[in-house]
Amino acid sequence: MSDLPYRPCAGFMLVNAQGLVFTGQRIDARAHGTWQMPQGGIDPGEDEQTAALRELEEETGITPDKVEVIARASSPLTYDLPPELLGKVWKGKYRGQIQHWFLGRFLGEEADINLEAHDPPEFNAYRWLEPAQLPEKIVPFKRAVYAALVAEFAPLL
Repeated sequence: MSDLPYRPCAGFMLVNAQGLVFTGQRIDARAHGTWQMPQGGIDPGEDEQTAALRELEEETGITPDKVEVIARASSPLTYDLPPELLGKVWKGKYRGQIQHWFLGRFLGEEADINLEAHDPPEFNAYRWLEPAQLPEKIVPFKRAVYAALVAEFAPLL
């Protein structure tokens, strides 16, 4: 086990009116073909919810006024990078991430989604999935995090 710290991160589980969850297909070659919910690093001095909404907007173009925040996960979730990525991502400074997750309802329309809102884009495609499908679509080392989120947020969907 690495003695490196975890990278602070915030993520957003966005559900539509049908109870389906937004996922984006990763554009980078390392994770190509995998789907994930919007998430990313927390900037210095930024609170977790602000970071989650910022990441959502950067990665999807969905502005905070098109989202109703429903809940925050009861505790942060962590994952460790697999050995082949340790020391290679995030300039080798972190062993994985400690993630603060939020659940929210999408109040907008499909036209409000713009995967090229930020340069460079993180996703090259998106789709709405049944919550139970999320763990199988993410990279294997994040599956436990997604399974925990689905279990915690399912009663609120």
